Amino acid sequence: QVQLVESGGGLVQAGGSLRLSCAASGRTFSSYAMGWFRQAPGKEREFVAYIKWRPGITYYADSVKGRFTISGDNARNTVDLQMNILKPEDTAVYYCAATSGVVGLTSPGRYGYWGQGTQVTVSS
Repeated sequence: QVQLVESGGGLVQAGGSLRLSCAASGRTFSSYAMGWFRQAPGKEREFVAYIKWRPGITYYADSVKGRFTISGDNARNTVDLQMNILKPEDTAVYYCAATSGVVGLTSPGRYGYWGQGTQVTVSS
C-alpha cells in the first residue's frame, strides 16, 4: 500500500508564504507525475499544480501561476509546493496526489494515490 503524507499547512496572513511537503511511503511504486489539488468548503476539488518527472515539466492553474512553485525528487517520491503572496481565496485543504497516468493530469480522477490533506488558512 502506498501512502502519501502532507505537512506544512497552517494559518498565515494575506501576502505571506507557506511551504507544503509531501512524501510517499509504503511499497515501491513508480509515478509518472505528482500534483497538488485543493478543496475549499462547499466547492469541488480543484487542480493547483503538477510536476512530470521526465523531463521535469511543471504546470499550474491560472489562479496560482506566478505565486506558487512545485518541485520534487522523483527518486524519493517527494513533492513540495512553495506558496507565496497568499490570498484569502487560497484557503482550502490541500492534497498531494500521485499518478502513473500520462494525460489529463489536471483532473483529480487521473490520480490513484492521495494524501490525507493539510489545511491552509489565509486571513485578510
